[in-house]
Amino acid sequence: MVMYILWTLLFFHVSAQRWTLFDEESKPKREGRVRLVGDLPSSGRVEVYHDGQWGTVCDDGWDLAEAQVVCRQLGFPGAISVTPGGQYGEGSGSIWLDDMNCKGSESSLSECCFKGWGITDCSHKEDAGVVCETGTNITSDHQFFLDNSLGLSDDLGLLFDSGDGCDFRINVQDVSEESELTFCVHSMILMIYPELNITNNSGNLTVDVSHTCHPHVSAFLRYLYSRQIDVSITSAQCLHQLAFNFGVKKLMEDVGRAFTLLIPEDNTFHTQVSMFEYGLRTGDLVLQENVLQYLSWNFEFLISSPVWSTISFHMMDALLRRSDLIVKDEAFLLEALERWIQDKGDEISSDQQASLLNHIRFLLIPVDKLYEMQFSSSILHRNHEKLYLTGLLRGFQFNALPFSKIRNQMYNTSSEYLPRIYTGDEWSVFINDTTVNYQYHNYYYGQNNRIQSFSTPAHPSALYKEQNVQWQAQVFLSNQECSYYGIPCTSFPVARLYGYGNQNMYTSTIRYSNRLILTCKNENNIFHVQDFKNDMAVIPNNSSMGLPNPCPDDYSFRFVVRPEYM
Repeated sequence: MVMYILWTLLFFHVSAQRWTLFDEESKPKREGRVRLVGDLPSSGRVEVYHDGQWGTVCDDGWDLAEAQVVCRQLGFPGAISVTPGGQYGEGSGSIWLDDMNCKGSESSLSECCFKGWGITDCSHKEDAGVVCETGTNITSDHQFFLDNSLGLSDDLGLLFDSGDGCDFRINVQDVSEESELTFCVHSMILMIYPELNITNNSGNLTVDVSHTCHPHVSAFLRYLYSRQIDVSITSAQCLHQLAFNFGVKKLMEDVGRAFTLLIPEDNTFHTQVSMFEYGLRTGDLVLQENVLQYLSWNFEFLISSPVWSTISFHMMDALLRRSDLIVKDEAFLLEALERWIQDKGDEISSDQQASLLNHIRFLLIPVDKLYEMQFSSSILHRNHEKLYLTGLLRGFQFNALPFSKIRNQMYNTSSEYLPRIYTGDEWSVFINDTTVNYQYHNYYYGQNNRIQSFSTPAHPSALYKEQNVQWQAQVFLSNQECSYYGIPCTSFPVARLYGYGNQNMYTSTIRYSNRLILTCKNENNIFHVQDFKNDMAVIPNNSSMGLPNPCPDDYSFRFVVRPEYM
């Protein structure tokens, strides 16, 4: 609760600031253009320009053919390798492309086959990258890059510390506390930050900063010289506020990543909700994404918390757009939305209600529940009868028509056909045992609780209701267990989910984007969601997870089957 209060005060204070973030760059862009974000021009995270903004590419389906297209589009001879899994850092904003399928001969990445612009079930932890060939010909114009910026950063930091030759004063004050600090700085250096408007101030600048952040102002101003700073959990909030006030967007985004350490700490969800609103106010897309991902994973716990009725329209809208939302089924999600609207009353306008209702994926609601819903008297049914009944009709059509009839329509819609992570008993199974068992005989013959066999329908459509696929879920904790099944394992634990029996009958129309969910046993806190590659999911260690693991020795595994039309 203390953390929540700090966030509330911080959000309130920043909302009253006079500063604004600097304008977006005015460099002309071209639809479908690609770029690499990294330390070298020839390698990095792949980003593509669409609809007025840059976005990333998911590594699902990402292979050398796709990399060849990207590298040649950028003018390189070809590609050396692909780099999946956010190796070049996580991007922000939209994930434009997913499930890429290039032949390798396309002139641009956007000419390849993919789901559709912005249609994805990935997170930025799966941002794809490439390493391009640079050529080997050495000419008289060959250049070498010399980087001595580290030494320069140290020298500039010492210049700030000494104050020698400073010619501009920054006054930091908190009117409510009647406290003030004064720093003498060098206008020539701070002129590279146009938001400070140094040239139009007569040697002085006064900034309102909360008194609690005054101890961190000196370190922040030193960063403006050296681009180096130590960030701790206690200083992160103030440094983020100062970066926002002064328009230092890169520092604001970097510090925002540190907030991920705080996200799993509050089971009441007050801190996370305050973080999102603060990130929305400051335009920090990284912070917004990290909070939304955590809340999407823990959505069912959020629904049952007291904070559920207090979340804003903007947060609800952002959550309902996501395919990584973990929920029992789509009908349960619709019921939760209706309760939220009921609690909000007149705060939510009719147009906002309709906008949120459009995010419900009626096509993926179980057909028996669709039938019951047509007789309901819910608030959304009463207020938006035409829109509601249209959703029901499309749901019935989806359940009655074969894939060949709706294939073309799928390409013209956004995420309507894309499943979320549905955890109903029909689609998932739990494994709670994390005890190592070295007895091969017991492990194989079903006396081990880390092997579960179950079956699911081949697809959510009613056409496949009686056509089941058999699955086996396994968790391996040792080399001995992996060796027994002839599986190479390099780290532990590792999970396996594979289908057998009728699964191969549907490979031309249905694919399975299955997920593994890791949940703290005692706190019911979902802290990681992993996809399966070739039926295997390697659990990353704590340092490489997007969110810290709050229960490294006491968590359970949930296997979720996610069929979707191809």
